[in-house]
Amino acid sequence: MLQIPIQQPVEMVTTRMNPHVHPHLHVWGYEIPTYLFLGGLVGGILILSSLLGFMAKKKGKQVSPVVAWMPLVSLGLLSVGMLFLFLDLSHKLYVWRFYTAFEWTSPMSWGAWILLIVYPVGFLLSMNLLSEKGREKVVAFCPMKRLGMKSPLKALADWAAKRSEGLLTTGMFAGIALAIYTGILLANNGGRVVWSSALMGPLFLASGLSTGAAFFLLFRSREEEHSSLLRLDIIAIIAELVLLFLLFLGYGTSGTGGHSALSNFLGGPWTAPFFGLVVFLGLLVPLGMELYEKKHHAVATRLVPILVLIGGFFLRYVLVASGQAISIAQVTVH
Repeated sequence: MLQIPIQQPVEMVTTRMNPHVHPHLHVWGYEIPTYLFLGGLVGGILILSSLLGFMAKKKGKQVSPVVAWMPLVSLGLLSVGMLFLFLDLSHKLYVWRFYTAFEWTSPMSWGAWILLIVYPVGFLLSMNLLSEKGREKVVAFCPMKRLGMKSPLKALADWAAKRSEGLLTTGMFAGIALAIYTGILLANNGGRVVWSSALMGPLFLASGLSTGAAFFLLFRSREEEHSSLLRLDIIAIIAELVLLFLLFLGYGTSGTGGHSALSNFLGGPWTAPFFGLVVFLGLLVPLGMELYEKKHHAVATRLVPILVLIGGFFLRYVLVASGQAISIAQVTVH
């Protein structure tokens, strides 16, 4: 009788750590969380600038200089965020290819075009909110103006000044699109159990509103604007807490993958950073201090918005890092 020898299982260990051979080993560093944070922050600023513009228009007033200049300031912040995104790109010379087509089913394609649209929208929104003297200051920066030539910015500024309702509405929708896209970008990666949730978009939108309000609160604005921003920040923080609870509830009821994601936040390596820096310092402490300020008319402190901004950054950092670490660990085990 022919006997076939039974081979014993052989355990193999590989030390290959090349992401080009094993794509799952590619890790996003600090650049992507920074980009997502600044993108959400700018989205929040555009939304709140538009809201405050609508409120002022309803009362027949003009917004404060802080609010009027903020959309222009936000474009500088967005440029810094895009620089971090550019640093993360593997093929930097081909970034222009994002704008040779539009893919309806690709969040990255949507994001590329949203980022492009935000620049003219932010500029025109600021031109609408600024006083005539403020618009003249912007136009004066144009090199053509300094050379004695007719500046195209003057025509744009005059055009924007007459179209309040349209630009305020456009600014609001552009801000919503930018803030929510930063969350959808992660949610689209279905293989990452931490990110694979429809709540990522709304969560990042709420966080963008909160950090946007916090950025406004770093500067002195009118009392009524400060009160409105404080109220909006409280609402946004509560919304964040509710969405985080629902996100964790989703992890707990979505099988093995969700349980592995949840275990990393409840007793795992990301417990302390998440609950310490994000939930406690970034959400609960600012919420308590803002509620106290609103109820007792206490003197505003810059500590609160700084904590909110720190919490907003670490929310993205922890979600991005934990999402990758969990996926890599699972692939390694299997």
